[in-house]
Amino acid sequence: MARLPGAAVDFARFLAGLTARLDRRSGWLAVFLERDPDGMRACLAGSELPPWDVVDALLQDLAADQGAAAARTEAAIARTLHAAATAAHDAGPGAAAALAGRLDGMLREQRYAAERLQELTAHRATATTQEAAAALDVDLAWAEDDHRRATARCAELRARSDALAPPAAAVPAPAPAAPERPAKQTKPRKRPRGGARFAGIAGEAAEPPQPPAPVAPVPAAAVRGARFAGVTDPAEEPAPSRPGPEDAHAAGGAVAHLHALRAQGRGGEAHVLLAELAGWPAPRLPLLAAELHRAGLEADWATLLWEVAALPPAGLVAAADALAAAGRGADARQLLRQGVARPAPEIADALHLLTGDGRDRQARALAGAYLAVRSPEDAAGVARSDPDRLVPLLLDAARGVSEERHWDLVHAFRVAGVLA
Repeated sequence: MARLPGAAVDFARFLAGLTARLDRRSGWLAVFLERDPDGMRACLAGSELPPWDVVDALLQDLAADQGAAAARTEAAIARTLHAAATAAHDAGPGAAAALAGRLDGMLREQRYAAERLQELTAHRATATTQEAAAALDVDLAWAEDDHRRATARCAELRARSDALAPPAAAVPAPAPAAPERPAKQTKPRKRPRGGARFAGIAGEAAEPPQPPAPVAPVPAAAVRGARFAGVTDPAEEPAPSRPGPEDAHAAGGAVAHLHALRAQGRGGEAHVLLAELAGWPAPRLPLLAAELHRAGLEADWATLLWEVAALPPAGLVAAADALAAAGRGADARQLLRQGVARPAPEIADALHLLTGDGRDRQARALAGAYLAVRSPEDAAGVARSDPDRLVPLLLDAARGVSEERHWDLVHAFRVAGVLA
């Protein structure tokens, strides 16, 4: 520990003291030790930093054991030490690339948890015996916890990455509305309980017609997160439009229904509804944002953005355009950053599809968002699949980020052998 930053050592000592006061056989501490003992040891040694949701869960254990007053005192100390340790970890060499890699892995975990939640919800609705329903209720509770934690960790990693990244490029002019998202049936998949590694340290690669308002519950198995491969022919995309009274009515009804589901503790159905709303026309997205914030459902807005970020490129850019046009520029930039947190081959495929269909403006927007948050070496991996087409596109987009990023990219391309 002598070679670790002082702030990392201080937090590790605090964490060791906190866990020493807890019962290792019960509560969240027992869960974390069972799920990832190696990760827990690394955090106690100071070489890795647990995400805040883990620290918060341990403070919940402390409140249960020693009372809320004791937990509140420790929480204030924990916040200060965790923030300082985070800054120390992120000040090291290669921190930006490491955070981007972890965000990639955690985004996959978040998507898996969402899909698992949808599948379990669908099977719970068709359970034929009390025993089967009870077993599915247990699995649903764990799946909801996995999804909440993965979403929180993605947000935490994204905030840390944003603090190290140059300013994002401006969102371009409006684009066509989002294409429809494909629906397909799936069978529930088995996976060891616990989902993502608890500390988020070594996580490795670890749709529909618009319903009238109020919105009825959506068949869970029919809603799936779209990938870049779902790009449609440009002629099939509807023309851009401004939201009208019917859009406002639909958005209000959808959020009212979501609020009712949350109040009844029906989290699985709530997430299925959010996944469906992500496939609505782009102009409705700012209306949903306003309604969700008005209803106090800010966490659901964050989840909805993650679902929209999984749309094909045309839908992703159209959604960002709609948010920017409605004065929600920060949300638009966040959406683009989330949408490019994917492996290089997926980004390359998306740029191929967009440029091949003549949608150059959307390709430049996607490339600019990627370059604003990913390393030049990552971009070289994107360009390698088709240097003749992608090198000029990426270099042009890099100039929109900064002159320094442009020259860094030229250097990375030369080192990778994709530019003479």
